[in-house]
Amino acid sequence: MSSSLDPLYKNQSLIYKYCLYIISLCCIVYFFPKGGQFKYEFQKGKPWQYENLRATFDFSIKKQASQIAEEEQRIKDAQLDFYQYNVDQRDFVYLEYENKFKTIFSSDQYDEDQLSILLNLGKLVLNELYKKGVLESETKEPRKHFYLITGNEAKQVSEKEIYQLSDLAMVIDGVLKQRRLESLNNKYQELFLSLSLPNVTYDRELTTKALNDELSKISHTRGTIEEGDLIIAKGEVVEAENYNALNSLKSEYQSEVWNSKNQYFILAGYAVLVALVLMMLFLFLKKYRADIYHNNTKVTFLVFNIVLMVFITTLIVKYDESYVFAIPLCILPLIVKTFFDARLGLFVHVLTVLILGFVVPNSFEYVFLQIVAGIVTVLTVSELYKRANLFISVAQITTIYIVGYLAFHTIHEGNLENIKWITLSIFLLNGMITLFVQPLIYIYEKLFGLVSDVSLLELSDTNSKLLKELSDKAPGTFHHSLQVSNLAEAAANEIGANAMLVRVGALYHDIGKMTNPTYFTENQITNVNPHDEISSKESAAIIIKHVIEGIELARKNNIPDRVIDFIRTHHGTSLVYYFYKKQQEIESDLQEDDYKYPGPIPFSKETAILMMADAVEAASKSLKNPTFLMIDEFVDRIIASQMAAEQFLNANITFKEIQIVKKIFKQKLTNIYHLRVEYPE
Repeated sequence: MSSSLDPLYKNQSLIYKYCLYIISLCCIVYFFPKGGQFKYEFQKGKPWQYENLRATFDFSIKKQASQIAEEEQRIKDAQLDFYQYNVDQRDFVYLEYENKFKTIFSSDQYDEDQLSILLNLGKLVLNELYKKGVLESETKEPRKHFYLITGNEAKQVSEKEIYQLSDLAMVIDGVLKQRRLESLNNKYQELFLSLSLPNVTYDRELTTKALNDELSKISHTRGTIEEGDLIIAKGEVVEAENYNALNSLKSEYQSEVWNSKNQYFILAGYAVLVALVLMMLFLFLKKYRADIYHNNTKVTFLVFNIVLMVFITTLIVKYDESYVFAIPLCILPLIVKTFFDARLGLFVHVLTVLILGFVVPNSFEYVFLQIVAGIVTVLTVSELYKRANLFISVAQITTIYIVGYLAFHTIHEGNLENIKWITLSIFLLNGMITLFVQPLIYIYEKLFGLVSDVSLLELSDTNSKLLKELSDKAPGTFHHSLQVSNLAEAAANEIGANAMLVRVGALYHDIGKMTNPTYFTENQITNVNPHDEISSKESAAIIIKHVIEGIELARKNNIPDRVIDFIRTHHGTSLVYYFYKKQQEIESDLQEDDYKYPGPIPFSKETAILMMADAVEAASKSLKNPTFLMIDEFVDRIIASQMAAEQFLNANITFKEIQIVKKIFKQKLTNIYHLRVEYPE
């Protein structure tokens, strides 16, 4: 049973990649809009490049969305609102008026004839108010004309014919002036303000229903084209009329092609094209980025981001395709460049844009703008830990979008008139969203265990907890690490390696020495050497152990794996030479493995540089009265011995780069020892 499972265990990484490939392929094809692809590409303002196009079936010419929106707006502007006239409320007010009249105009002050006259005078005010009704103050502001429904009859009235509560004083004043009874104004005001007068209310439900009925009558088409009719001739410029006809044919064609009989063929076609694009990604990784290809977490990270961008874009296209440029697609190359390199960032970006070309409208314009913006992103964005760099790069990307859009608009329209300012604001929105790449990088670091320059900058702080502990427990080792970091960083800068990563790796490479600091010469402040009391084999074991203990300590303090790699490889599989030679004087038949570091050997330029810098800096302490010639020979000898031990076989560093690294080390050591040119006597 175990033997049959062996191939699965051996090939589990490859099996995982196959599964990832198939799952991502299915997800992307599933996100695609359900419909066939129109076989002709056309753009407004450009000539028709194909043969004469005739209709193969009858279809209607659809109106543009802007035309339909204009018609809807005209209907909304012309639509009259509906108001209900409440007869019961009016009758109730009349009844309430008679009851409250007696409290204002008492029989003690007026005789019966006077009271009758005054009562009828108030009814004249009510008759004037309820001729058309009194509008509720909480209802919407009426238009100039509207329908007033009384019973089952609706009449069109003017807003001037309807009173509001604010008009009450004017009506009372007018009636009293006719009879020269202005002195009673205050009493009538008090009386009518105590009554619940409004009886006309806005009927929202009926108004909405009437509006919807009118909107439903709008025709979404403007004429038809019959089978065999010429739609556009070869060389004819695509303009307003034939552009609408072509768009209508395109939508009809896509809906006609997509049916139960051939939908599986269309899906198969999409799957083949997407499969080719994803295959290019895996082949590129295998050939040019083998370290990433063999790391399933990193491959998953790349595929996840591609699928995520496709998902977001298809979602926006289904909702409103005019917002497609609001999606910050340039975040993709920016993130990939941050964690890996610029070339891979651009390659992944281009592949993603090619996939999205199946989804977005005006695919040529979209692909052109996104690829150019991606190139600008890769060329301009660097050192994201410097905040100004990101703002400058985003401004450049946004400018490219806007300039590109204006260029295409000029090609289509022949001028810069009728620019859609909403589109320009979408580009600005795109830039603002791109600024959120910083928190996204942080999230990805936690999810996928990756390391960015921002994290490396934080780790390089010598006041961090772990480095502070190193300086307290092993001050000599801490000083050695600082010197190594300066040497390694200078060399990395010179040959184009990741200087920030090398510096951080150098600062942490010897943290394992904190466990037994006095067993390392740089931390011994007296003449007492603990190695004198134990055997050479035990001494070698303690020295070798600092690598394992450093890895454990780094993991306990959540140091990223990319930094732990420097702890793991900074001695490679070299010998603890001093104790090996010392023991060899006692017994000739020694096991080299007991005196060898566990490895692995360096596997990148950065880890190779650190190994060289560590060995050179440590051994330089043994130089007595160094000269230029001594330093020159010393550096050559140290690095030559490492090369002879085949420590750099797995590192992608060339002989030329090693020569440059040696040159930098010699210059730095010369500065450290303050050597001056010897003048002749």
